[in-house]
Amino acid sequence: MTALVNRPMPGALRRIRAIAWRHAIVLRRSPHRLFDVTLWPMVDILLFGTLAVYATRLSGSGNEVVAYVLGGTVLWHVVYQSSIGVSTGFLEETWTRNLINLMVTPISELEYMAGVAVFGALKILAGVSVTALGAFVAYSFSVGSIGWAIIPISAILLTVGWAVGLFVVGLVLRFGSGAEALAWGLLMSVMPLSGVFTPVANLPGAIQPIAHALPTTHAFIALRAAISGAGIAWGELGIAAALAAGLLVLSGWFVVAMLRLFRKRGYVTRYS
Repeated sequence: MTALVNRPMPGALRRIRAIAWRHAIVLRRSPHRLFDVTLWPMVDILLFGTLAVYATRLSGSGNEVVAYVLGGTVLWHVVYQSSIGVSTGFLEETWTRNLINLMVTPISELEYMAGVAVFGALKILAGVSVTALGAFVAYSFSVGSIGWAIIPISAILLTVGWAVGLFVVGLVLRFGSGAEALAWGLLMSVMPLSGVFTPVANLPGAIQPIAHALPTTHAFIALRAAISGAGIAWGELGIAAALAAGLLVLSGWFVVAMLRLFRKRGYVTRYS
């Protein structure tokens, strides 16, 4: 952090841009990596959208249930893309044995993460756009029906995604490449606990307190309120924002602690 403050901003921006461009080149040369931002979002929309339509027809309930599911699917990809962008951005350096090279460059940790976040933002935009377009074409659901609430909800979910991604980076620094499965595993654990599609009241009673401790849960409660026409649930958004900020701070502290341990014990030799 101190190193970044003492450097001229143009140089820092160039280094951040270089990191973002480095990951863009990887994506351009490996187009199959676009699966996460193209085909996977469409699979989610078709899978959960079809289930929602089928359940609605069986129960005879209105289209509001379908809107809940589709809205949850679209905005869940904000969490998914932001988390995967951060975690796999770092994992890319371990897969290519490039970590040692990075550590001897003038790029600071903050600059590196900023570069990864900039590139990740483009992936988030692409992934969410594909998901929203699929929901509109296949089921006539428009994210515009959520209203202005979509802005704070998306910001909170973006923060949560970054926090989860940073936590995974810390685990990889501490335990090595064997922990990389958690990049996807942690998200899949958070998803059912967050009430993405239905209220957490439908979860087993013993799990509900855990669900209410997650910022994503309150964000999706606010999403359903907006879809149902109840307006912006500022109370739920406030709780979600506070929890998301706390989670991001804890994840940042964890990464810094694991990075110190990484250097102290010489874990970098795992990637040489």
